[in-house]
Amino acid sequence: MGLIMLLRYKRNVLELVVFIGGASVMIFELLGSRMIAPYFGTSLAVWTSLIGVVLASLSVGYSWGGKLADRRADYKMLSAIVFMAGALIGLVAFVQTMILMFLQQVTSDVRIGAVIGSILLLAPPSVLLGMISPYAVKLKVNSLNTSGSTVGNLYAISTIGSIVGTFGAGFFLIAYFGTASLLFMLSLLLIITSLMIFPSSLSKSKVSLAVLLLASLWSGAYFKNPEILVDVDTLYNRAFIQEATHAATGRPMRILLTEPTEWQSAMFLDRDDDLVFEYTKYYRLADHFNPDIKKALLVGGGAYSYPKDFLAKHPQARLDVVEIDSRLTDIAREYFNLKDDPRMAIYHEDGRTFLNKNNSQYDAIFMDAFKSFFSVPYQLTTKEAAELMYNSLSDDGVVLMNIISSIEGQTGEFLRAEYATYASVFPNVYILPTSSPTDRLTVRNLMLVALKSPRQVIWESGDPELNRYLQNRWVRTIERDMPILTDDYAPVDQYIMKML
Repeated sequence: MGLIMLLRYKRNVLELVVFIGGASVMIFELLGSRMIAPYFGTSLAVWTSLIGVVLASLSVGYSWGGKLADRRADYKMLSAIVFMAGALIGLVAFVQTMILMFLQQVTSDVRIGAVIGSILLLAPPSVLLGMISPYAVKLKVNSLNTSGSTVGNLYAISTIGSIVGTFGAGFFLIAYFGTASLLFMLSLLLIITSLMIFPSSLSKSKVSLAVLLLASLWSGAYFKNPEILVDVDTLYNRAFIQEATHAATGRPMRILLTEPTEWQSAMFLDRDDDLVFEYTKYYRLADHFNPDIKKALLVGGGAYSYPKDFLAKHPQARLDVVEIDSRLTDIAREYFNLKDDPRMAIYHEDGRTFLNKNNSQYDAIFMDAFKSFFSVPYQLTTKEAAELMYNSLSDDGVVLMNIISSIEGQTGEFLRAEYATYASVFPNVYILPTSSPTDRLTVRNLMLVALKSPRQVIWESGDPELNRYLQNRWVRTIERDMPILTDDYAPVDQYIMKML
């Protein structure tokens, strides 16, 4: 009687196991993107590499698992496979940084680095997870008469698990636990599952292909807008160009958008070196904090509005611009009067990867790497990134970072986390609202200023324009209630979502 009950337990528990398996694969894949991002970015090339390697690994696992199940379909072997998958994920948590740092040093090609990194870190556990599915089917099928419904039910449950894992990790788990902790938790879950003889399964390929299809449909789902002059897909963005009239001055302007409603850069058509956005004028404060700027760095070129202004006002200085999307540079040349200048060097790569290998010293670093109005590459917000900037500055160097946030309340969590992060690296950190200087709760452009030197700052200038910006300094205490952002724990997306 006991043996019969045990067999029933094992057969009935397979549904729960395939659910856990489906969730585990999606969580692991999302964690893979978090592991790779600080070293190779989050571009389409990186996501393509990651998804392709995982799908290939699952395919191998399905094939090997099916063949092994035909030779030996028992719970002991299935338990061993699940245990090894959990153990390998735990190992990944330990070796990820070492492997990715090494790859970053030996290759400058993001695609090569992302593919090899995905193969080394994601492929072995994914193969083992893929092997589980045929076992669940083999152990569950009673007869050929019901095999179709049995297989269909298992894969449906597995897919539901994948969906739960996707939303759970993307909305909650990664934000609350961080990458390394969640890897260990996932490893422990699978090991416990194996000890309870829970054969995990998944239908990862169908879920991933569905996500890609939905993303493709979304990217082409915008209605044609007669105001849009150009609509082009790049490797990193969907770029739009339209013309409009500036509300305050009535001047005609051309606008670059990376989403249909999100302005990224703009240019006045009657004078292309005038800055349209008020926050970009605050970058001119670099001259107040460091009057002797010989070389500067801008992360986030967009349509190159500020580079034109900087070069015009600093005839003897040099400017390095890091813009991940080379197509945006082409658009800037074609539609925004960007001209080649021997004093300006352009680098088409992720800002973090540039900082990782940078050996230059800059007198000022300007950060404006938004993909869209409320999208921030998290790998540029962390303490590790701030340390790289600190080490890239001259002794009197300054960082000016554009942040969209409020200062207090839930909508100010990103600003307060970033402030705490920079304050853990730089001796002097200040916030200057570019509008509504005393407003605590309005979401707007804020300029974070971080000085490498501990010297006392003079908050007055003989330049009337700079003096006006300086008077907007936030003088109230900024609450230190948010954690320091790190490569392992940086829930930037969750902070940003609270502003939407």
